[in-house]
Amino acid sequence: MRSHYCGLLGSEHIDQDVTVCGWVDRRRDHGGVIFLDMRDREGIVQVVFDPDTGDHFKAADRVRGEYVLKIRGRVRARDAATVNPNMKTGQIEVLGKEIEILNAAETPPFQLDSHVEVGEDVRLHYRYLDLRRPQIADKLRLRAKVTSVLRRYLDEQGFLDIETPILTRATPEGARDYLVPSRTHDGKFFALPQSPQLFKQLLMVSGFDRYYQIAKCFRDEDLRADRQPEFTQIDIETSFMDDKAVMQVAENMIRNLLKEVRDVDLGDFPHMPFSEAMSRYGSDKPDLRIPLELCDVGDLMAEVEFKVFSGPAKDPKGRVAALKVPGGNDKLSRKQIDDYTKFVGIYGAKGLAYIKVNDKSDLENGLQSPIVKFLPESVRAAILERVAAENGDLIFFGADSTKVVNEALGALRCKLGEDLDLYTCEWAPLWVVDFPMFEEDSEGNWTSLHHPFTRPACTPAELAANPGEALSIAYDMVLNGTELGGGSVRIHQPDMQQAVFEVLGIGDDEAREKFGFLLDALKYGAPPHAGLAFGLDRLIMLMTGASSIRDVIAFPKTQTAACLMTDAPGVVETRQLNELNIRLRKTEAQKELEKKAAQNAGE
Repeated sequence: MRSHYCGLLGSEHIDQDVTVCGWVDRRRDHGGVIFLDMRDREGIVQVVFDPDTGDHFKAADRVRGEYVLKIRGRVRARDAATVNPNMKTGQIEVLGKEIEILNAAETPPFQLDSHVEVGEDVRLHYRYLDLRRPQIADKLRLRAKVTSVLRRYLDEQGFLDIETPILTRATPEGARDYLVPSRTHDGKFFALPQSPQLFKQLLMVSGFDRYYQIAKCFRDEDLRADRQPEFTQIDIETSFMDDKAVMQVAENMIRNLLKEVRDVDLGDFPHMPFSEAMSRYGSDKPDLRIPLELCDVGDLMAEVEFKVFSGPAKDPKGRVAALKVPGGNDKLSRKQIDDYTKFVGIYGAKGLAYIKVNDKSDLENGLQSPIVKFLPESVRAAILERVAAENGDLIFFGADSTKVVNEALGALRCKLGEDLDLYTCEWAPLWVVDFPMFEEDSEGNWTSLHHPFTRPACTPAELAANPGEALSIAYDMVLNGTELGGGSVRIHQPDMQQAVFEVLGIGDDEAREKFGFLLDALKYGAPPHAGLAFGLDRLIMLMTGASSIRDVIAFPKTQTAACLMTDAPGVVETRQLNELNIRLRKTEAQKELEKKAAQNAGE
C-alpha cells in the first residue's frame, strides 16, 4: 500500500511521487489550506492539501487525530521560512493529491505527543495507544536494533541460537516458580523457567560448544522498577573456555553494541573483587560514576562509651563506616539530613549520625553534631584523618550489622550522587569478581550466592572444610550501578557437584529428585564450561535513559504483576479447573457473602 515510510522521507525524494500510510498526528487548517502531520513507526511528515484537489480536500477536511489514512502525493522542498529543524523530515513536505480514509478513530483518552505526562495506569490500560507515542516507540525500535546487533555478533563468534523448553520442572533458583498444572498427569505441575541454566549446561554436555538464546524467563517475585514477572535474557554458554575468555567475549559484545547503537566508547572494564566492592561502596554493583566511598572506622569506635558505635564495632558481624560528602555543609540542609535519615530506615538503619566539619583544626568547637560529645578528641581527630576531611565537609555514619550498614550507606551513596549531581562521567562499566561461594541465611544455613552449579575456586575437600571462606569462579558485569549480567564457570565433575550439595544440605535423595538428569549427564564426559546471562530489559533501560523497564517492554505488567490492558490474571471457568483436578479455596470475603446470603434466605 505504501511506497515510503513517513519518517524516512528526505530531500533526496524531492519531486518524487510517494504513497504514505499512517495515523494523523495533528491536523491544522490555515486559510483554506489543510496541513496533516502523518505519523508511522519511523516518524512524522507534513502533508499539505490545497482546495484544488476537490473531493480529496474535502476528505482531508473531515479527518481528525488518529484517523488511519493512505495518501499519495509529491515531495517538495519547504519554503525557507517554514523549515522545521526539529523534525527529521523538516526540510520537505508532501503535496497531497489523493487521500483514502482507511479507518476513523475516536478521540484517544490522552494526547499521544511527547510533551504530555500521562499516569502509568492509564498508559498501561491503553498500551496499544501508548506505544504510538514517540518516546515509547523509539525505545522499542532501539530494542529491536540491539537484539539484531547482538545476534550478529554472537553468530560471527560461532555461537548457535538454540531454543530451550518453556515447560520444565520446578528448580530452586532463588525465586518462586510460576507453576503450570498438567491435565494429563494428575497432581503434577510444570514450571516456567527462571532461566535456561540446566538446559544450556546439558547442551554443553551434548557437544554444541557455543550456545546463545534470547530467552523469555519467569520469576514470581516482588516487583520494582527493574523487575518484571516475565523478562528477557541474552543467555550464553561455552565449552573449553575459562572465565577470562568468557568475560572477554561478553565485554567485547557490550562494548561493540554501545559503540554501534549509541556511539559510546565504554573503554576499559576494570575488575574489582566482591570484598572490595562491599567495603568501599556497600554494594556488589557499585556505581563508579559517583566518587563517594565508605570508610571503615570501627577500630576507632570500639572503645568509645557511645554503645551505638562501640556495640557494632566489637561485633564480628557488625560494621561502623563513614561516608564523607565533600562540601556537604553548604549543599545539605538539616531538613535534607532528616529526609536521608528516613531514607536509610528503609534499609533497616535505626538512624543516621553525622558530623559537620566547620573547622577541622578546632576539635572542641569546630565540629557540629549531636554525637560529638560522645567521642573523645583523639577519636575525632582520627576520624577526620581517616576520611581526609576538609572544612565544609559533612560525614555520615552507619553503625549496625554489616548487612544493614552496607545496604543503607550504599543506597545513601547512590542517592546523594543523584541528588547532588556528583557524577564524574556518563558511563562506568565494571566486572565484579571473586564472589563468596555461599552466604549464611537468618537460620545459619548456607545458601548459594549465585546458584548451586557454580564452580568453587578450591578443591572439594577445601570446600567441605571451610565453606564460609570459599570463593566462586563467578563474575558480574555492572554498568552505572546496574547489574547488566552475571555468570560463572560451571561445575562439570560429579564429585565437586556432590560437595556443593552437601554444604547446602541437599541430600542424595533430594539431589536425585531435583537434578537427577544433570547428575547423570555429568557422568558421561561433561566438558569444562562456563557462561553468563544479560538482562536485555535492563540493558535497554540504561541505553535509553528510561526510569523503568516497563518503558522498554511492549506489554509489561504492573508492580502487582497484572496486565491492565487484558485484565490478566483472570478468573478461569470451573470446567477448566475440573479438567486439571484443581479446586480453589474460598476467600474470607466469599465466605462472608455466602454466610449473609444463607441468613437472608432463612429470614
